[in-house]
Amino acid sequence: MSNIRTVARLAGVSVATVSRALAKPDLVSPRTRKKVLAAVEAAGYKPNLMAVQFRSRRTRNLVVLVPVIANPFFSRVITGIQGCAREAGYQVLLCNTQGREETEREYARMVQNFQADGVIQLRAFDPFADSGVGSDFPGGLPPLVNACEVMDDCRYPSVKLDNRAAARAMTDHLVRLGHRRIGVIKGPQRSPLTRDRIAGYRDALDAAGIIYDETLLCPGDFTLQSGHRAAGTLITRDNPPSAIFCENDEMAIGAIQRIKQGGLRVPKDISVAGFDDIAFASYSDPPLTTIAQPAEEFGATAARLLIDQLEGRQQGVTHSVLPYDLVVRDSTGPVR
Repeated sequence: MSNIRTVARLAGVSVATVSRALAKPDLVSPRTRKKVLAAVEAAGYKPNLMAVQFRSRRTRNLVVLVPVIANPFFSRVITGIQGCAREAGYQVLLCNTQGREETEREYARMVQNFQADGVIQLRAFDPFADSGVGSDFPGGLPPLVNACEVMDDCRYPSVKLDNRAAARAMTDHLVRLGHRRIGVIKGPQRSPLTRDRIAGYRDALDAAGIIYDETLLCPGDFTLQSGHRAAGTLITRDNPPSAIFCENDEMAIGAIQRIKQGGLRVPKDISVAGFDDIAFASYSDPPLTTIAQPAEEFGATAARLLIDQLEGRQQGVTHSVLPYDLVVRDSTGPVR
């Protein structure tokens, strides 16, 4: 069995430095911490983590609240979180909450109970609100970062996309193709993403002099099934749209299937656009025009903000806005 002296020798540092890197990693440089962690792995050293955590009151655990873990977009976000966390010597605890508030509060209490150091929340809900937590943390804020779907007037560090501008860019693309009746399959009604993307859609219509028609909007919930169902509603109307903008790619793929089942062609009879650029988007039939989000960067940025907060490097609350790209593929074409 290896011991701490073996680790120190392999890392080329003192025993005290190894001990400090494991118990209070914020007191050593990132380069030294990386060398020590690599030596720990190479030596197969198993430190007494319970003793380390008891002394430091740090667990090196980050809780990630994921509303739907099967969603392909969130899987890419989680990849970004895990990569950044691992490099900094943290572990990730994934919590598939299904968007249930009490479940999220329960997992957030792990921070209060010293089972985790901080939380990354991937939807617009504050699991610490009205919990009495705050006074024990620097600045009065629990260690949380809100990413992807961000709360209004968010009091925590956050990472998001300019969803309004992105939705406007997509709608502008459809308008330039000659489409005047553009349907929308929305996300959940309470989601800030839904609100901001509809606002961007309306911005583009206003700029083009197209009258906003609320009957062209259909509710969805970001699932394949809801896209399939909503597309069926839109294409069977007396005056159907010539294009459908779906607020995520899963709904767009479901919509394309339903349109084909109705005997229509994409994009010859009706154009379809999505949002996210998940892996399946470029392999759908036809390949999907969409808004590409830097999902892995969402995760890495959120993890970095949380770790900086935990290690005292973050001053104030940072709100990061990441870039998007309009990716034009074969699912959109000129109106006929």
